[in-house]
Amino acid sequence: YYRNSLRLLREAVREWAGESPPIDLVLQLGDSIDGQNARRGEAESALQQVLEVLGQLSVPVHHAWGNHELYNFSRARLARTGLYSRPAGGSAGPPDRECHAYHCSPAPRLRLVVLDSYDTSTLGTEPGSARYQEALRVLREKNTNDDLNSPEGLKEPHFVAFNGGFSQAQLDWFDEVLKFSDENQEKVIVMAHVPIHPYASNGVCLAWNYEAALAVIHAHGCVVCVLAGHLHDGAYCLDPHGVHHLTLEGLIETPPQSNAFGTVYVYEDKMVLKGRGRIPDRVMHF
Repeated sequence: YYRNSLRLLREAVREWAGESPPIDLVLQLGDSIDGQNARRGEAESALQQVLEVLGQLSVPVHHAWGNHELYNFSRARLARTGLYSRPAGGSAGPPDRECHAYHCSPAPRLRLVVLDSYDTSTLGTEPGSARYQEALRVLREKNTNDDLNSPEGLKEPHFVAFNGGFSQAQLDWFDEVLKFSDENQEKVIVMAHVPIHPYASNGVCLAWNYEAALAVIHAHGCVVCVLAGHLHDGAYCLDPHGVHHLTLEGLIETPPQSNAFGTVYVYEDKMVLKGRGRIPDRVMHF
């Protein structure tokens, strides 16, 4: 339902704007536009249409970068669009300014960490660059198919080009952020485009080095929830460490009379999701 998606976004924005108590922020989990726009020369205009609707909100919108953004724009170009929501101050993210990871505190003792799950990826990167070559090496090592988007016959089917991974620099930075949150008794919500837990996925839509990201999270006690997109059917699991992994349903498969967004209410001991349309209500206790 491609043509209908913008209308559903407008409906979501209209409902969020009328919420009481008012919302504090919006999390956009990636793939805000479709990859086909690049072929049609419509990437810029498509993005502007989406940002125009989101711009009607009077609260910050935090964006995860998905594979479809990277089909349309290079990382360097994305860093100069409205999808670059990393704060201007250098201290909020890793030293690499093209890495779209950062953290902020939207409320006392609550921290949001946005991860860049395509930090290591062949998408949106110059083929001659070190970033591209390293990503291709990782991918080729695990994927022997001619079509690198095919998981056919792979022992680890998540090693496909439409997924990506986290650089060691980003993981080290993430570890430091969580260390700070532990020390300050904060609750942390993590968001990324690609799921990082196999049970919050279909086995294919999974970050390349998801184990490394999970190891960082499980080395700390502060993370309560990981939000992801990418798998449009949605998925959920509570891992053995008590971390909720919630993968949200996609808009483009949503029939015109339904929707796929939600509002999360964060309390001391739980998060309550009020879902709309395809997204079910959920209570996630800490």
